[in-house]
Order: sequence, then C-alpha cells, then structure tokens
Amino acid sequence: MDEDAREQALLTALTTEHFVLQTSRGATVAESVGRATLFLSLLSAALIGLGFVSGSEHLLRPYLGAVLPTLLITGLLTFGRLTQNMVENSLDLQRIRRIRAYYHRRFGGDSDFFADAVAGGGEVSATWGQVGARPGRRHLLLTAAALVGAVNAVLLGLGGTLLAGLLGAALGPAIGVGVVVALAGFAAQLAYLDRTSIAQLP
Repeated sequence: MDEDAREQALLTALTTEHFVLQTSRGATVAESVGRATLFLSLLSAALIGLGFVSGSEHLLRPYLGAVLPTLLITGLLTFGRLTQNMVENSLDLQRIRRIRAYYHRRFGGDSDFFADAVAGGGEVSATWGQVGARPGRRHLLLTAAALVGAVNAVLLGLGGTLLAGLLGAALGPAIGVGVVVALAGFAAQLAYLDRTSIAQLP
C-alpha cells in the first residue's frame, strides 16, 4: 500500500471513529438523564406516599423504614453509574480532541479549523475547552452525579435524624446529627467523584 492509500485509509478510520465517539457521548448523556430522572421520579413518588401516611403514626414509621433505605440504595447506585458515565463521556471527548488535533495538524494549514483542539494549556485544558469549560473541581458540582449526590446526602441526613430520635435524642440534637451526617455524606460523594474524574483524566 502506497503512502497516499495509507493516509486515505487512516483518514477514513479516524472519521469513522469520530462518529462512533460522538454517538457514544450522546448515548452516555441520554443514559445519565434517564437514570437521574428515574431516581427523582422514585423520590417524588415516595414523598407523595409520605403525604398519605403522615396522618397515621402507626403507618409512618414502617413506611419510612421501608422507603428510606430503598431510596438510599437506589440513589447510591444511581450516583455510581452517573460517575461512570461522566468518566466515559470525558474519555470520549478526550479522544475526539485528539482526532480533531490530527485534522488540524494534517489539513488545517494556515486556517483556524480545529485550532481549539491544539490550544495551549495542556491536553486536559484543550479537552474541557471543547465544551466551553475550564478544568477545575468546582465544575464537578454542576454534574448530574453531584445533583444525585446532594439528594443522597439529604436522605442520609434524614435517616440520621430519625435514628437519633428513635434512640431518645431531643429534636434539636437529632437535627444536628442529621445535618452533620448529610454534610459528611455529601463530602464523601464529592471526594469519590473528584478522585474518579482526576484519575481518569491525565
């Protein structure tokens, strides 16, 4: 195979890979939206059910005892999968940037086509720049995983408050326990999100 044929074959492969990666990103985002929507719908249904049983004390405790663990487990599993989706999306975006950088170096010439793919600041900065963002941990707070993590933290805090109340704590201290548990839960999830994302983005 001569050099022109090899270059044409490579360009065809890269174009196909670019399309596959874009499709993968779309599927990842769609799955994230679907999972987050499912979890929030389950939470909404649980709150509606809570309204029906709130007037009956002998039904309220069994209801919370059944629903709260279910919501927590579902929320944590959703958070875990959304974190995986975030990493997959980031890796796809990084691979797309490399293909676009090749397009620019090989065919861009003096034009600015795909020039953002080779912008200064390193590979991570260029990758984030494709979606109009700057790399930083604060951007993790804007992800779907962080949203679900915040809801999980509230549920953990509610569970801590209820458990403290069952153990005989007064209302004030029980709420204090719930706040501490909620903050600790949210911090732990953010730490996991941060560690996972940074580990996957060199």
